Amino acid sequence: MNSAVMFSDDRVVMGLLAVTLGFVFYTSKSSHPLWQKFYKWVPALFMCYFLPSLLNTFQIIDGNASGLYKMAKDYLLPCSLVLLTLSVDLQRLLALGPKALIMFLTATAGIIIGGPLAMLAFTAVMPEHGFTEAGQELWRGMSTVAGSWIGGAANQAAMKETYAVPGDLFSIMVTVDIVVANIWVGILFLFINRAEKMDAWLKADNSSIVELRQTVEKFEKEHHRDTTLADLMVMFALAMGITSLSHWLGGHTASFFGSNFPELKAWSLDSTFLWLVVYATAGGVLLSFTKAKNLEGAGASKVGSAFLYVLIATVGMHMDITAVIKHWQLFFLGMIWIAVHAILLLTVAKLIRAPTFFICVGSQANIGGAASAPVVAAAFHPSLASVGVLMAVFGYVLGTYGAYVCAEMMRLAAGG
Repeated sequence: MNSAVMFSDDRVVMGLLAVTLGFVFYTSKSSHPLWQKFYKWVPALFMCYFLPSLLNTFQIIDGNASGLYKMAKDYLLPCSLVLLTLSVDLQRLLALGPKALIMFLTATAGIIIGGPLAMLAFTAVMPEHGFTEAGQELWRGMSTVAGSWIGGAANQAAMKETYAVPGDLFSIMVTVDIVVANIWVGILFLFINRAEKMDAWLKADNSSIVELRQTVEKFEKEHHRDTTLADLMVMFALAMGITSLSHWLGGHTASFFGSNFPELKAWSLDSTFLWLVVYATAGGVLLSFTKAKNLEGAGASKVGSAFLYVLIATVGMHMDITAVIKHWQLFFLGMIWIAVHAILLLTVAKLIRAPTFFICVGSQANIGGAASAPVVAAAFHPSLASVGVLMAVFGYVLGTYGAYVCAEMMRLAAGG
């Protein structure tokens, strides 16, 4: 543990994160012109990452020594998945059609292709970093970003172990991952704010999305009620109960695949975290066929979203913004990578006339995973958060395999 930090007690750190989140949400809803202008260009989601990173950068806290991220990942994330999906309308989701899946897979392809193209561009401009021994190590570090951007933390860790990424390089690449990904989130929110104009340019038909939103809005109006303590305790019981069951089932399932089907490790089927996400999401979907669905009228998705933002803050506190200055070349590489991803998404969306919603959620289901895909989906309308959750599950399944393909292509691009 770093003795130089001001606060090392997680009980204090949790309070600092809570105050930070409260500040962001209070100011983002403020009627003051200054804050309205600020949040017009800077997404609140980005600030929920960025402000905790300042606490870490200036050694007010030590994000790497804190156990809060593990707590949030193991408990708050699966609880939020349950609460966000218990009101899902599967029939309406299926009615969204194949364009949602096409855009999700396009986003995945953009990451796989973008990595080696970024490496080629990077080594062309800075050859001293490309075909040397250091360059060979760089593609290894980039493999962890590919794992994170296609799947999530579990896939990122799998790439770290697969390619024996050194700890110091991994720390730098985590910062590249978070900073570049959140710059992209900011751009996605600009797309969201101009969705009507973008849909007109894309000549997209978003009638299925509008229909889904109207259906959920109607359901919310019919079942809306003042939230009672009983409602909150039932939400807590369902979310935590399914989370507990998901941990138990996930551990046994991961162990089964790891012991009996080692060849499936490339698909992360031996990852307890993957199965935790899958079972928690499945539990929420199953609840949508019961009376528990009516808890949405008492604010189930809002409670789930609150859990997600705590997770986002704990991710942000691992970031050191001084790395942007020390290793600016790597951020140049990251921006090229994300640009390839963006160009491919917009090109395919234009060709198939996919609405902006599918661009944003398909992208974030890959790059942000279950932590932020629902937040981006909910920016269109809170009722659409479940779409982001279900798409993100696919990302976890594809993450390690897609990242492996990307890593091998980057190795060849680096001259390996």
